[in-house]
Amino acid sequence: MRTPTSRRRRPHIAGGSPVWLFDLDNTLHRASHAIFPAINKGMTQYIIDTLQVDIDEANRLRSGYTQRYGAALLGLTRHHPLDGEDFLKVVHTFPDLGAMIRHERGVARLVAALPGRKIVLTNAPEKYARAVLAELRIERLFEQVIAIEHMRDRHFWRAKPDHAMLRKTMRDAHVSLKDVILVEDTRSHLKNYRRLGIRTVWITGHLPRKPHADGIPTRLPGTGRPHYVDRTIRSLKSLRLGTRSVRWKGQQPGRQPCSRSTNLTKP
Repeated sequence: MRTPTSRRRRPHIAGGSPVWLFDLDNTLHRASHAIFPAINKGMTQYIIDTLQVDIDEANRLRSGYTQRYGAALLGLTRHHPLDGEDFLKVVHTFPDLGAMIRHERGVARLVAALPGRKIVLTNAPEKYARAVLAELRIERLFEQVIAIEHMRDRHFWRAKPDHAMLRKTMRDAHVSLKDVILVEDTRSHLKNYRRLGIRTVWITGHLPRKPHADGIPTRLPGTGRPHYVDRTIRSLKSLRLGTRSVRWKGQQPGRQPCSRSTNLTKP
């Protein structure tokens, strides 16, 4: 007998000892405040200088490749004569990084309080990622930083949300996918990786709020919860409070939501 489509899309999750897989930007700190605008500006200028195109074409390439591949770097290196390592270095170097960072109060204490192993998985380069973690004073809390350089294979650069890359990096780290809890601000990454059976947490507190339209306030980022998200939180504090007792989605069709809570970090 065939399994209903809705059940195939929501694989059974049997968690063991938790392995927290944290994104970096807009997850552990508010990159949308100053860092993302600076990175976008730097990427656009690099494309202009290297490919000899105008600013409109450079922005089109940057945004288009980001949407298509998950990182602009992947499209630029696949379709243009561009040095990926130089690109990463130039657009992620900030002499005043400390002044650009905004983060949740007590971030080190909140991360340290989470049970289980902790790993950073980011499409940013390692040097930048470690510099941010050092500014946040949380680098020692993570056993590993998996940056975009570590996702590369013999033929291509890879990045989130590539399935083969995640399987390989988790295998190399001796992590079972059923034990992974991905904390991430990018919904497309959560959607793609939820299909592998990992648990997903969408953090929304650092997402920029869109301007009002015709005087009508726009919806707060993260309002509601997509079917591929197990939990939606606005802050790391909420994540800590939710490790004991959180409500999961995924009730069977036709049933009313259950009032019983399910532990996020245990089977």
